[in-house]
Amino acid sequence: MAPPNGCSINSAPLEESEDGEPLIEHDAVPAQCCSARLNLAFLMFLGFSVVYGLRVNLSVAMVAMVNITDPKPAQNSSTFHACPLPHGMENTSDTFPQPDGIPQYPWDSETQGWLLGAFFFGYLCTQIPGGYLSGHYGGSIFMGLGVLGTAALTLLTPLAAQMGSYWLFALRALEGFGEGVTFPAMMAMWARWAPPLERSRLMTLSGSGANFGAFLSLPLTGFICQTLGWPAVFYLCGGAGCLWAVFWFIFVSDDPRTHRRISKEERDYIISSLGTQGTGHGWSLPLLPMLLSVPLWAIIISQMCSNWAYYTLLTSLPTYMNNILHFDLKSNGFLSALPYLGAWLASTLSGVLADFLIERRVFSVTNVRKLFTITGLLPGAAFLVAVGYSGCNHILTVTFLTLSSTIGGTSACGVFINQIDIAPRYAGFLLGITNTFGTIPGVLAPIVTGYFTEDHTLEGWRMVFWLAAGINVCGAVVFTIFGSGKIQPWAVTEEEAAEAGKNRSTSIIT
Repeated sequence: MAPPNGCSINSAPLEESEDGEPLIEHDAVPAQCCSARLNLAFLMFLGFSVVYGLRVNLSVAMVAMVNITDPKPAQNSSTFHACPLPHGMENTSDTFPQPDGIPQYPWDSETQGWLLGAFFFGYLCTQIPGGYLSGHYGGSIFMGLGVLGTAALTLLTPLAAQMGSYWLFALRALEGFGEGVTFPAMMAMWARWAPPLERSRLMTLSGSGANFGAFLSLPLTGFICQTLGWPAVFYLCGGAGCLWAVFWFIFVSDDPRTHRRISKEERDYIISSLGTQGTGHGWSLPLLPMLLSVPLWAIIISQMCSNWAYYTLLTSLPTYMNNILHFDLKSNGFLSALPYLGAWLASTLSGVLADFLIERRVFSVTNVRKLFTITGLLPGAAFLVAVGYSGCNHILTVTFLTLSSTIGGTSACGVFINQIDIAPRYAGFLLGITNTFGTIPGVLAPIVTGYFTEDHTLEGWRMVFWLAAGINVCGAVVFTIFGSGKIQPWAVTEEEAAEAGKNRSTSIIT
């Protein structure tokens, strides 16, 4: 199949951006609609929707799983509430009744915090090994098994809860262990699939499934808990993950070279635009140069900082909606989901805009990544602080939370995909490193939140939001100063270095 305008893909003239990134001529780009790379992004989108649904459903279900929300009366009063109860709730308890035969458990706020953070203990362990193996072998098998394993374990949640909180903690940690390979596997696959001018939109589309999954899961979990009982949440979500895995293993390939349904035009375009960076790395890695890489540490620190706010809301927002604002379980799930709807839309649109700015050379790759990181983190921090001072005003609280997460979604095409800019061949391994550090807030944030809010006061929650906002600002500052979009010297292959030297010599002679 001949490329547009009769040009040969392999002979299409390449130019370089200010960051030294190869840019292929626009006329040589095959249509993205219904392409293999777009289908891959859509399947990834669905996969991350599932795994984030599996990750956050406990946050809402926890409200229904505990039979006493506040077993230790705050301020020496069993009737103390930070905000006044809605009309008609004055004489009711905080317990959400479940259908007959559905058990509930007397877990205090500290226990709940540990259970909500348990997932991330396992999640920490498989990021780096998953990224390394995905970069060497290809990421499809690791992402598929990661989702399938997490879904299968989710089916056992009601049994583990019945056996005790320690068993549930262990199960959630195992779920995190399985899911830890998914994001590094995604990055390793895009290193072989995503042309440089399409990276932002393809990766934000696939990664935005995380926000969409949270948006969909939170209200559905509340609805299911009140109608079918909380165990049904884990059976339905686990079943959805197993079903997704069937389609993934049938339709996905590690590399465009081995894909059975890709057109020759698209395959040649992807391969020629990526060059040798679009292949897997060997067993050896440039570990010392990575360790000393300032741009890599800028990504690590910035992701840790921005993830603190994200994981605080992801794991603790339903508790805030229940204990402070006293929303019923269905409203709790819906309102807790609104911030993720905004983040999903913002991240997807920002990916398209980022690619447009790079393709039209309005800004360099470095400046685009910094621009969207600053835009996402700084205003998001300001709105988090505003939440802490909204008091018991339901409308203001929900509005500020939604604005914070929506604006924060624009950082998806900033620091969160920067690994593939600085070292495409090692992108999966680098994401494993950065996501390992970035998961530490997932472990600590629920525990710190539980410590600050054990008395269920507005002052305690205000400290939670101030802390998250301050850490967000630090991340934006670090990435603005030290971040980069240039391929690092240690990531350049010998073949690329020789070709670059040849091109420079030719340029000088000319």
